[in-house]
Amino acid sequence: MAGSSPLSLITDKEALISFKSSVVLEPERQNPLSTWEQNLSPCNWSGVSCNKLGQRVIGLQLSGLGMGGSISPYIGNLSFLRSLELQDNQLTGKLPDQLGNLFQLRTLNVSFNRLEGVIPSNLSQCRELRVIDLSQNLISGTIPDETSNLMQLQVLNLSRNQLSGDLPSSLANISSLVILNLGTNRLSGSIPSDLSRLVNLMVLDLTVNNFSGTVPPSIYNSSSLVYLALASNNLWGDLPGDIGLTSPNLLGFNFCINKFTGTIPWSLQNLTNIEIIRMAHNRLHGTIPPGLGNLPKLKMYNIGFNNIYENGLGFLEPLSNSTQLDFLAFDSNLLEGVIPTSIGNLSKVLKNLYMGGNNIYGTIPSSIGELTGLELLSLMNNHVSGEIPQVIGRLKELRVLTLAENRLSGRIPDSLGNLQQLTEIDLSKNQLTGSIPITFGNLQNLISMDLSYNNLNGSIPKEIVSLSRLSIFLNLSDNQLTGTLPEQIGILENTMEIVFSENKLFGNIPKSIGNCKSLEKLVLARNTFSGPIPGSLGDVKGLVTLDLSSNQLSGEIPLELQKLLSLQLLNLSFNNLEGQVPTGGIFSEPSKVHLEHNRNICSDLSCGISRGRGRRLTIIYIIISIAVTISLCFAIVLLYFFWKGNGMTIIGSFESLKVQHEMISYSKLRLATSDFDQENLIGRGSFGCVYKGILEGAIVAVKVLDMALPRPRKCFLAECAALKHLRHRNLVKLLTICSSVDSRNEEFLALVFPFMRNGSLDDWIRGKRRHADGAGLSALERLRSAIGIASAIDYMHNETEVPILHCDLKPSNVLMDTDMTPKVADFGIAKLLLNENQYQSSHSLTHTLKGSIGYIPPEYGYGEKPSTAGDVYSFGILLLELFTGKCPTDEIFSGGLTLTSWVKSELDANLLEEKNEIWENTASSKLEEQKHCMATVFGVGLSCSADLPGKRIGIKDALSKLKSVEKTILQNVASV
Repeated sequence: MAGSSPLSLITDKEALISFKSSVVLEPERQNPLSTWEQNLSPCNWSGVSCNKLGQRVIGLQLSGLGMGGSISPYIGNLSFLRSLELQDNQLTGKLPDQLGNLFQLRTLNVSFNRLEGVIPSNLSQCRELRVIDLSQNLISGTIPDETSNLMQLQVLNLSRNQLSGDLPSSLANISSLVILNLGTNRLSGSIPSDLSRLVNLMVLDLTVNNFSGTVPPSIYNSSSLVYLALASNNLWGDLPGDIGLTSPNLLGFNFCINKFTGTIPWSLQNLTNIEIIRMAHNRLHGTIPPGLGNLPKLKMYNIGFNNIYENGLGFLEPLSNSTQLDFLAFDSNLLEGVIPTSIGNLSKVLKNLYMGGNNIYGTIPSSIGELTGLELLSLMNNHVSGEIPQVIGRLKELRVLTLAENRLSGRIPDSLGNLQQLTEIDLSKNQLTGSIPITFGNLQNLISMDLSYNNLNGSIPKEIVSLSRLSIFLNLSDNQLTGTLPEQIGILENTMEIVFSENKLFGNIPKSIGNCKSLEKLVLARNTFSGPIPGSLGDVKGLVTLDLSSNQLSGEIPLELQKLLSLQLLNLSFNNLEGQVPTGGIFSEPSKVHLEHNRNICSDLSCGISRGRGRRLTIIYIIISIAVTISLCFAIVLLYFFWKGNGMTIIGSFESLKVQHEMISYSKLRLATSDFDQENLIGRGSFGCVYKGILEGAIVAVKVLDMALPRPRKCFLAECAALKHLRHRNLVKLLTICSSVDSRNEEFLALVFPFMRNGSLDDWIRGKRRHADGAGLSALERLRSAIGIASAIDYMHNETEVPILHCDLKPSNVLMDTDMTPKVADFGIAKLLLNENQYQSSHSLTHTLKGSIGYIPPEYGYGEKPSTAGDVYSFGILLLELFTGKCPTDEIFSGGLTLTSWVKSELDANLLEEKNEIWENTASSKLEEQKHCMATVFGVGLSCSADLPGKRIGIKDALSKLKSVEKTILQNVASV
């Protein structure tokens, strides 16, 4: 920094040079910074603007240059700066605190970068700020209360970050605020009613957060609001019918993906200028209010996934007045009736039309061909009959066509081949006949095609299997298709699923199938394929399911199939295979291999017995098989007792893990998380990332390991091996695992758990999460959390057949279920033990510290291997943190002061017992018993976290003492 030097154009120049040195420019791209020269005035530099006298820099406009690196703290020397615009780059690091020195700054825009850390609280010193745009970064922490000091602020855009905690009600003091956008963060709690005091507020966007409760009625009465968006939260309550009267200037209304009840507000149809109405995925009922014809500027109308009932689709006709309508969705409701011919009168700019999941019947009117702007047409899961109109081929902009699960009949129109923009087509589960149109070969942008469950006949056109962009699936199953499988199938090298089962296909399976490197599922069952199984299938590394059953395949089982390490199901039953069955790979897991009704295949033993010696040798074979089976069982029993007696360690093989947890495919996880969209990213850690997803209707958390980190597979195996032994209400449940290759053909490892809506225990301790009434964790809730965690550790140490050490117990690794039940999670460095004493007494020169700083027991630093006493130490620290709110790594703990020594000194001085808000009102009727409860809890924490392992109490004793405290509290509460 400039220190005592007076700030001037010279210091401005030095600050800009420092800024340039801290960023990274793209060498192949012309960048304004590359023209900055020492011998020129910065007022002549590209992207830099100065005041009229050319004495000071007042503006820096360097957006969209692809710059990397960080923002230099020397930027705080540009004391005359009014505008700092660095958006749309690749900047990393933190926002420098020195930004608080820019007292004349009016615009701060660093959106669309990769900045992290927290929002500097001293940014509130920039009292002239009008615009703060930090959107689309990785900024975490809470929204500083000091932000309310920016009384000139008009735009506050913090969307698409990782902010948590409550929305400060103090923001309501910024009366000048026009735009407040906090969408796509992790904010929680209730929506403050004080926001209604923002009389100039035009845009309020709180979408994709964790807000809960009802919306304050005063919010609905904000007459200045133009855009109100509360989608994708956990909000409930009836929507007020008169919102269109109390908020007469609304142009956008987005309440999707919540739990709102009641009916569609009737007054929305009075808002003649409204452009967006979105209420999908709620619990609305009733009918569609009249008056849709009064909305000429309407662009989006989405009421899908509710319980709306209409007898007839007459509401479509008045929508023809909305000439700008480009999105219309009323799918998954209770609507009945035929599609009126007036549908062709809808807006010519209509792009998306969702009508699926209703009780629509009758035929598709030919007037549908008038909607020439359509990009998506969905009629799936209705009762529509008749033929697919040829006129659909006129919809040249169509990208998605979904007519599945209806009663459509007749031939597939050749005209559909004209839809060259089409990416997805689903005509499955109808009654279509005839052959697959050769014109489908024109659909070069297609990524998925499903024509299954129809009555299609003829051969598979080679043009279909030559669509090189097919990447999701090609499903032609359950038809009457004949002929051979075209050699061109090898062109489908990006396709994840190919399903041709239940047809009349014959001939050899082409060797070119081995070129389909992205395949995860190949099902050719129940046809009449003959000849050998191509060994080239061994090159399809990510294959999870291979079903060639019920054909006429012959020859030996290719040894190459042993190389398919991701394979979870191999079905070769009901064929004419012969020879020896391979023993490696999936063949070592009999439950996943089906070879029934192949008369001429044999195991190692039976292959040595000559076939054709009649009944005598068959009987001998059976006797030998029985003898071998008995011998194997006896050997297994001996090995079991030997294993128990010798304490053989650690984690089993990957194959044994796959038996315990049925694998899921990469493609299913990809779909469940919307291709691992950043909007579904809910956490990052040293292991990789966690994504929120929807799998078979359930919300899940998908933990994806970072393969760039050292030994990711070891962490994966450790967590699987630990969790396969565990069944306890206070332990997170592993739903399934994935070991495959991703879309780039690189190794992919993931674990799938139930999604915990209430975040981690750390969130609650830090106040980032609160109950709907704004309250934090009560003493009883903290105590029950501690008891749950102790119960889980006791179970792991003492009640499992193989004792398990967690090795990384801390609040962030404890998740809170919907009913606030704690679930111990993250077993990435867990250990399985068979002889605990061996671990307690042994040392290892190569041993590395296991766990997180602050929670690691002291003896690990001296080379001791992980032990149950180590987990108890971590639990003790967690317990003290839970009841003091202080983290062991807080800044105050330095110079020899630790959390444990601090608690001891506070207890000795009776300070912890004088006033502790956590315990307040819990046992207030009996103050002495309250103090006794506090002392007992802190005593357990200190006893668990003793420096020497031998002085720590066991987890069973800790659990017993905590339960006794709970009993005392409950008795006191009952007596009040």
